Amino acid sequence: MCRSLIVALASVLTLTPAMAAVAQVQTGEPRPQLRPVAPEVIQLAAVSLPRPQLRPVESAKIAPEETATLAASNAGFQNWVNGFYRRARAQGISQQTLDRAFRNVSYDAEVIRRDSNQSEFTKTIWQYLDSAASDTRVKNGGKALRQNSKTLDAIQAHYGVDKEVVVAVWGLESSYGTYRGDMDVIRSLATLAYDGRRGKFFESQLIAALKILQSGDVAPRKMTGSWAGAMGHTQFIPTSYEAFAVDFTGDGKRDIWSDDPTDALASTAAYLKRSGWVAGQPWGVEVRLPSGFDFALASRKIKKSPSEWGRLGVKDTSGRAVKNYGQASILLPAGGNGAAFMIFKNFSVIERYNAADAYVIGVGHLSDRLKGGDEIKGRWPRGDRALNARERREMQRRLTRAGFNTQGVDGKVGPNTITAIRQYQKAKGLAPDGYASLSLLKHLR
Repeated sequence: MCRSLIVALASVLTLTPAMAAVAQVQTGEPRPQLRPVAPEVIQLAAVSLPRPQLRPVESAKIAPEETATLAASNAGFQNWVNGFYRRARAQGISQQTLDRAFRNVSYDAEVIRRDSNQSEFTKTIWQYLDSAASDTRVKNGGKALRQNSKTLDAIQAHYGVDKEVVVAVWGLESSYGTYRGDMDVIRSLATLAYDGRRGKFFESQLIAALKILQSGDVAPRKMTGSWAGAMGHTQFIPTSYEAFAVDFTGDGKRDIWSDDPTDALASTAAYLKRSGWVAGQPWGVEVRLPSGFDFALASRKIKKSPSEWGRLGVKDTSGRAVKNYGQASILLPAGGNGAAFMIFKNFSVIERYNAADAYVIGVGHLSDRLKGGDEIKGRWPRGDRALNARERREMQRRLTRAGFNTQGVDGKVGPNTITAIRQYQKAKGLAPDGYASLSLLKHLR
């Protein structure tokens, strides 16, 4: 949750290893571009469905040189743990908690393998949404709403956050509790803190996890989650748990790990509420843009009331004026050739959970479908494909050489790159939508 962590790596745009949005706010770490959608299941039975078991590493297949490397890593890991104990004690972690948490904990080569081998393949937003709001996920979400109706009604009444939005987060994060992850969080975080690409960040998560254990909310070996430390039904990382988890059942524990999803769902609502959720306001509304619309107006920095947008010709997909839900921006997630949305403050609230536009639209659109809403009506440029990191860097280099400075070549399409793209498009007589497409890269070539 809370700009939370990533569960399974199976699906999507360029990912940082299971970072939550709140963690990024607290630590200053870069935002993830998109978290993978949890795998779908055809049937959603009771919440007490057994968890799928992740396959263990087959030690019999490890080559001798890998065994030697693993032994060396274990030795280095144990030396690191000794030093970490001192740092943890200085932050209030008791020796008893440390001993309990690290009992039989060893270096996990599988965690590093997953961290090091995240796919370079990236999905387009329409490919992401095809899974995020598929008919199967909508059907299973409806079952989840019915099976947990009393709990969800109570959560909505208490926090003022739409129950369908809470369930949509649940659906994308763990397929309604079916894919929560069963890896030892202490082992995973300790391994990543010792040998990962972002050691400082993961050590902060490990300290937070130890504080959770020390509070008595969960036993060490029952603190399970994804390979990168995301936990529970809605995939909190430890710092997010510390900041937002609640005990909605009243049993004295903030239990996001058990088959009962109550505390996890309430914690999700608590996070969204504390992030500024506006009751009664949608995340966004799909709109149609008039012919000749100035794409430079499609910017998060430009906010107008729906009536002001209406005077510029922006209507909903039925041709009616959008209701006045407050100040809004126009978002073109696939450029001028894709669907368009008028987005409100609640878009930014969901964004605190995960910063990727596709994730926010996925949560929002799935929640709309769970309320009985229609599929997205706008056409996507399905003949296009997403650029990989190498191609994005190439685009930045070519733009800069052509006199449209992207202020760096890092493979990330941020505000500076979008501005450079728009300037190039205007100079070449193209629609200035700022979209980093394959066709634009070909044009630059």
